[in-house]
Amino acid sequence: MSVTAITSKARGLEELAGREPVSDGDQPAWVAGMRRAALEWVADHGFPTLKDEDWKYTPVKTLLEVPFELASTSAGRVLSSAMIDELAGDLGGTRLVFVNGHLAAHLSSLTELLDGARVTSFASAFLDDALLLEPVLAGTWPGYRHAFTALNAALAEDGVLIQIQPDTTVSAPIQLVFVSDAGATPVMSCPLVVVLAGARSRATIVETHVGFGGVYLTNAVTEIVLGDGAQIEHYKIQDEAETAFHFAALHVLPGRDSSFSTNGLALGAAIARHEVWVRLEAEGAEVSLNGLYLPTGKQHHDNPTFVEHIAPHCTSRQLYKGVLSGHGRGVFNGQIVVGHEAFDADAHQVNKNLLLSDTAEVDTRPRLEIFTDDVKCTHGAAVGQLDEDAVFYLRSRGVPHQEARGVLTYAFAQEMLELIKVEPLRSHVESKVTSRLGAGNAEARR
Repeated sequence: MSVTAITSKARGLEELAGREPVSDGDQPAWVAGMRRAALEWVADHGFPTLKDEDWKYTPVKTLLEVPFELASTSAGRVLSSAMIDELAGDLGGTRLVFVNGHLAAHLSSLTELLDGARVTSFASAFLDDALLLEPVLAGTWPGYRHAFTALNAALAEDGVLIQIQPDTTVSAPIQLVFVSDAGATPVMSCPLVVVLAGARSRATIVETHVGFGGVYLTNAVTEIVLGDGAQIEHYKIQDEAETAFHFAALHVLPGRDSSFSTNGLALGAAIARHEVWVRLEAEGAEVSLNGLYLPTGKQHHDNPTFVEHIAPHCTSRQLYKGVLSGHGRGVFNGQIVVGHEAFDADAHQVNKNLLLSDTAEVDTRPRLEIFTDDVKCTHGAAVGQLDEDAVFYLRSRGVPHQEARGVLTYAFAQEMLELIKVEPLRSHVESKVTSRLGAGNAEARR
């Protein structure tokens, strides 16, 4: 099927997939080829449906009915650095701010980095670093897993390239803030983040996605490649408007004896899906995937993970927790595959969920596929409500009922907050979580 074959009956995302790819006459030929191939892939495969096993809980049809346009550089309001501080926190290091998917230089702060580190927007990276990016964007991951990552490849206009040279330590966090301001027209932005961490390098990267309202879709992709012995801490804060949609994919390729951790918080969006894909194809690599999701009202938060142990002596840890209230729905769909050559694999996966109302719902599917011996692998899931005996215990000591529920709920989530090592970020996140859990308890009592 050709790219144009779907345009006659299409609208919204399908119509965007049938347009000509984003192009720049100065870009190298492989970029144009990649974009066109991505659109061809969407035309041939279409968008996921509830019949696809990994998408059976995510109502993609809702998005396909929205007449999205590509977001422009303009915003519906005048933004200031103080507003960005309030939305995303001030972490004190380099901060790049993107509005509707495009770099806002006047809101960004490029503090002086070490000689071995560079942070660049993709508007220039596609021109200046084409040879460096080609193997990452066109060859690291075989094909596209679904239409949303393919659309990002075809339609991404801006984003971030972070390069860290071998033996370089970036002490201050590198903060990436993506702000959406849709206005009256539904819009889609496709931010792209690529991190290339050289051997034995160290850095902390914080992604924050926020919005002011309106109907919009953030379709984000983050690619992280670690050299041998590199250490990367990654944080992802999703606090979009509750009228918005957020679909994101994090792809991680660790090097030998490298260490990678990611800690995610999902607060916003009507429908949010943050998937993590890791290929452990170098010996001795370690990864830690952690997430906290807090859907309330009618929000839907989906958390697919896929960790593939290919090389021997690799370690993976997953800990995801959900606190659900109102009619909120959460999904954890975690899969670990241990290949034939991945002996001495150490893989553990845990998902725990706390339901604060009778109408909240969670679907959890922790899975293990093991094709070799000599491994240490476990997985498990739990779903429950607040322990009424514990609530009674606190009330018997003079704690009001509402506060007692709040204390126990916060204690459930606190384990995830303690994983945040960046102090200003932890304070910022704790404030948001405290606010949300208070609202959740109020809903649970109705």
